[in-house]
Amino acid sequence: MNDRAMRAPRRYEMSIDRAGLALATGSMLAGGIVLGLLMLGGKRDPLTLASGWMIGSVFAGLAITAVGGPLWLVMHVAGLRKPRHAALVGAVTALSIFVGAQTYGFGLFQMPPMDNGAWFYRWMSALASSAILALIAAFIGLVMWRVAYRRCRDF
Repeated sequence: MNDRAMRAPRRYEMSIDRAGLALATGSMLAGGIVLGLLMLGGKRDPLTLASGWMIGSVFAGLAITAVGGPLWLVMHVAGLRKPRHAALVGAVTALSIFVGAQTYGFGLFQMPPMDNGAWFYRWMSALASSAILALIAAFIGLVMWRVAYRRCRDF
């Protein structure tokens, strides 16, 4: 290959059927997180575990579509279609949702008076626990990207 071909940026494209498969894959992986949490909570009944995985997958699919979908659409239209962009969208959305949920909407909603003294620790705990989930969401974003995108072949 010549130098010009080696320096050409990689372009990625997707189709609607691969996007659907990626959504299904991401939903099932996120349902696996619910399954793991149920098992850590001591649940061992197969019916409980299966229903928890299915319900977790459905709600995760709704969340991915409602929150991550519009963000990824903006990234896709802007041409930011690389694996690191998918991981970034997954991590940032998960981090913001879970930190916001643990800090009374980033401090926008009224908190109980007894939480005033522990506000700093609440934020640190929220950031630390949400960072773990953000890493998992980044991995799910990478897997979804791999299912959805293929290298563009310009002939």
